[in-house]
Amino acid sequence: MEFVKTVLADEMPAVDQLIRTRLHSDVVLVRQVAEYIVSSGGKRLRPVLVLLTARALGYQGEQHRELAAVIEFIHTATLLHDDVVDESSLRRGRDTANALFGNAASVLVGDFLYSRAFQMMVGCDSMRILSVVADATNIIAEGEVLQLMNIGNTDIDEEGYLQVIRYKTAKLFEAAARLGAIINGADGMTEAALAAYGMHLGTAFQIIDDVLDYTGNADEIGKNLGDDLSEGKPTLPLIHVMRHGSAHAASVVRTALSQASRDHFDAVLHAVQTSGALDYARTVAQAESERAIACLAGLPDNAFTQALHALARIAVNRQH
Repeated sequence: MEFVKTVLADEMPAVDQLIRTRLHSDVVLVRQVAEYIVSSGGKRLRPVLVLLTARALGYQGEQHRELAAVIEFIHTATLLHDDVVDESSLRRGRDTANALFGNAASVLVGDFLYSRAFQMMVGCDSMRILSVVADATNIIAEGEVLQLMNIGNTDIDEEGYLQVIRYKTAKLFEAAARLGAIINGADGMTEAALAAYGMHLGTAFQIIDDVLDYTGNADEIGKNLGDDLSEGKPTLPLIHVMRHGSAHAASVVRTALSQASRDHFDAVLHAVQTSGALDYARTVAQAESERAIACLAGLPDNAFTQALHALARIAVNRQH
């Protein structure tokens, strides 16, 4: 990420300051919870996408910073709600907001962040921007429900899994990249290409997240290993074992998923590591990364476009 950070050296500090300004509320607990989660050390990939796509096309105004903050607020709201639904206790190496402040405060502050994001978009005076972000937010919510419906589902196939992450995760990446095109007044083909870039990037990113649940270091990835298993989430490595692993390995994974328990984590970890599931998932993620890069073919050759190329590579090569 160092190259990307260097390219955006003049942008991210301004966005971070804007985020803190827009977080202001007269209600102390709102400020405390929102500041806690926003300052917890995330990668800021989604706002980075808004900035890079806007600047890659030559944007010279300041609206891209406002929209970067909007996207970060929406993402943060989804995290607050996710952690309550998943009963998570650790995110980004810190206690989750719900663990620290309680479920009620987390849900309500998540609502505040959603509504603040839409207040900011109204200030942009663009129905097109409002439409894109409203549609994305709605699809993300559908993705959350799809994931909930699939808890403990041992019959889900790869396409069903990909649908969940395209809705739940990749849709906001897509919207972020699309916004960079919109504020430049880009033609439909360019906008569609950047939207596709965001979708493929977000898909690759989430697949690797699911791989790291079985290969990462808890301190590095910032969450407890095996969280997905304990929540009964059928991720791609598990689906591959159930479909292509030995009968014993498939049975181990099916039992663990159906019980939504970390008690079987060691046995599941062995099954995942010895069945080729992790290599397979990385291959799928790599293909998504390459599709993302292909979408950049028509963009101007500048440092911001190069940073978009770098992001696609980082998404599949990261360790946390």
